[in-house]
Amino acid sequence: MLQISFSPETLPDGGALALLLAEGQDRPAIFAAADKATNGALTRAAEADDFTGKDGSTCVVLAPGAGFSRIVLIGVGKLDAFGAKEAEAAGGVAASVFGAQEKATVALGNVPHGFAASVAQGAVLGAYHFSLYHSAPAVEKKHRLASVTVLTADPAAADAAFAPLAAVARGVILTRDLVTEPANVLNPEEFTARVTTLRSLGLEVEVLEQAEMEKLGFGALLGVAQGSANAPRTVIMRWNGGAKDEAPLAFIGKGVTFDSGGISIKPAAGMEEMKEDMAGAATVTGLMTALAGRKAKVNAVGVIGLVENMVSGTAQRPGDVVRSASGQTIEVLNTDAEGRLVLADILWYARDRFAPKLMVDLATLTGAIIISLGHEYAGLFSNNDDLSANLTAAGTATGDKLWRMPMGAEYDAMLKSEIADMKNIGGRPGGSITAAQFLKRFVGETPWAHLDIAGTAWSKTPRNGQPKGATGFGVRLLNEFVQKNYETV
Repeated sequence: MLQISFSPETLPDGGALALLLAEGQDRPAIFAAADKATNGALTRAAEADDFTGKDGSTCVVLAPGAGFSRIVLIGVGKLDAFGAKEAEAAGGVAASVFGAQEKATVALGNVPHGFAASVAQGAVLGAYHFSLYHSAPAVEKKHRLASVTVLTADPAAADAAFAPLAAVARGVILTRDLVTEPANVLNPEEFTARVTTLRSLGLEVEVLEQAEMEKLGFGALLGVAQGSANAPRTVIMRWNGGAKDEAPLAFIGKGVTFDSGGISIKPAAGMEEMKEDMAGAATVTGLMTALAGRKAKVNAVGVIGLVENMVSGTAQRPGDVVRSASGQTIEVLNTDAEGRLVLADILWYARDRFAPKLMVDLATLTGAIIISLGHEYAGLFSNNDDLSANLTAAGTATGDKLWRMPMGAEYDAMLKSEIADMKNIGGRPGGSITAAQFLKRFVGETPWAHLDIAGTAWSKTPRNGQPKGATGFGVRLLNEFVQKNYETV
């Protein structure tokens, strides 16, 4: 992870420098100092580029003199719209434009210095790159940024504020790493092994092997897994930071480490993207890492179901009927609608074993949600208005945006089966809604929300100061949700 430090606002002695500048504000003293040191290069560049500080704008001045390799002006827009989310985005932009600089400096310029820690968090996330399988010399040449110093009026306060944000950033980075890993490396066994290393943070980690899941009646999850040579796992993570007898918050993640579609096989084009079908489980893992890392004052449990959905002589067939852990039977009409089968058993298990205050599940569940919402929002489905409102507010605050979708008994009728309690698909109309209606049958009266992150777990272009690829969507959202609504003093 990028190394961060905080220092007083004094012009550095060369190197790479980014200045955050708000629109419609006087130029700050550090701009004047840098401009003087470079014989007016910043003023000339800003005028030539018509740089005014508009949100998202940048002006890069290469080799301006005074020992600087580059100075970057970053616009953050109007001050009345500037907050932690905008500060994080600006820090991400700064990290992305520093190029092959080993060290760099970010000055907050004329924006509130109380957001220095958020700028630093953005720089950490903006500098992210996954280079494990590249040849080392090429990667070292392209990605050399190792440390960033943030200049601020109160370095000690910024450093203290950054500590919990750094824990959240580590959770996001872990999530991105997991989602980016190829499926031949990150199978259920390897995913489990990586989760067990988190015991060093104070997380309790428990692993259910196949035999234990058979005893628990996980017929839906095991049906998905039966075509793969890689055995499934259910992994339970517990963070006990609240009162001893307080019911936990439960977070449940779909962890299909590769989804071929099974016998209802997917088209070849784009199938390589199905390594990402465990993003829900990765997000839950990243969230639990963040909560443990910042010593959150809450009890939380994360449950992830890890399977591969493969084609073989033992694979589940369209038309099979399975019995879920809840006792309800499911007619499997499409083996590519497998994520809801995995979630059915672990949602029921989490509810039955832990009696949580609430449950939130995350899954790259349906392509239909991308048709509905594109890549801007994740779909939110819930049986509880207060829970929905709190999740939506957390998404707005962090930039992991949610849009609540409708649910209702009318959609339930589409899941009626002639030979079982339900079928696992309801047809093309309202596909993401009927998927949520299916999940709702396994949560009882527990306040519950389902986040369909199929459109937001991966980005094919850089966005909001973050690199393309795995986004880590949901870690910051759920951390904010927990912190604002459920942490005890």
